[in-house]
Amino acid sequence: MKPMITIPPFLLPGDTIGIVCPAGYMPYEKAQTCISTLKYWGYRVKVGKTLGNQHNYFSGTDGERLLDLQTMLDDESIKAILCGRGGYGVSRIIDRIDFTAFLQNPKWIIGYSDITVLHAHLYSKLQTASLHSPMAAAFNDGGADNIFIQALRKTLAGGKMMYTTGAHQLNRTGEATGVLVGGNLSLVAHLVGSSSSIDTAGKILFLEDVGEYIYNIDRMFIQLQRAGMLGDLAGLIIGSFTEMKDTVIPFGQQVYDIIAEKVKEYTYPVCFGFPVGHTDNNYPLVHGAAHTLVVHQNGAIIKQL
Repeated sequence: MKPMITIPPFLLPGDTIGIVCPAGYMPYEKAQTCISTLKYWGYRVKVGKTLGNQHNYFSGTDGERLLDLQTMLDDESIKAILCGRGGYGVSRIIDRIDFTAFLQNPKWIIGYSDITVLHAHLYSKLQTASLHSPMAAAFNDGGADNIFIQALRKTLAGGKMMYTTGAHQLNRTGEATGVLVGGNLSLVAHLVGSSSSIDTAGKILFLEDVGEYIYNIDRMFIQLQRAGMLGDLAGLIIGSFTEMKDTVIPFGQQVYDIIAEKVKEYTYPVCFGFPVGHTDNNYPLVHGAAHTLVVHQNGAIIKQL
């Protein structure tokens, strides 16, 4: 029997959203529009001590970041935790987090990038869904009004989202139903062999990344392939791969071509160019929930069940 996935309660007007930074440093002022918008949506906001705090690259020492996140997890009045930013740092504290209170009162964990570690751990170890989603900075510069932040608003309130995207020459048509898992490719590969690694068999896997050398994308897909994480998928969704870098002697392939080559032997549907990743075009996705993926000649449809 496959374990049942816990879906945290959706938010009601007046509920409290906590904001923490469990990884990289974020200036407080960069979260002010997010805080104001969440209040405008009808929520209360509790700001953690790590927002605006700095210890070298991080938003505090490992101990400070752990304590701030732990406090939010243990606080029954907080119904969702929005991570201010990603960067790097969650894997340094993940094994020290006590999820006892969280399991008794599940809440939405919101974020992406380095927060992929939390999403993977919540699904693999705790069988709990979470929200791969834009974070605090995405509300700035008019972002609070775009379709991606508005989709977050609807999702938090319990709306089941359905997204469409255009055709891509590398797409492979077909239909799939399965639990949606994944996130940042670097972190998914980083977790291979750990207790937080995702069992991808029968799942719809989505992946995105930023700032990597092209050859490293090739290497990470080989890692997933050798770890048995690509062969038994129900479907594959490829998001944005932005700010990619090449070596002095060019690698000789572009990122999407590398990925298409790595999965050409399989038969499941593949969608390229889905709006998820390190760009303004970043739809929220319920990590750990069942979805359908339909890839057809004119594009693709991703729908939460």
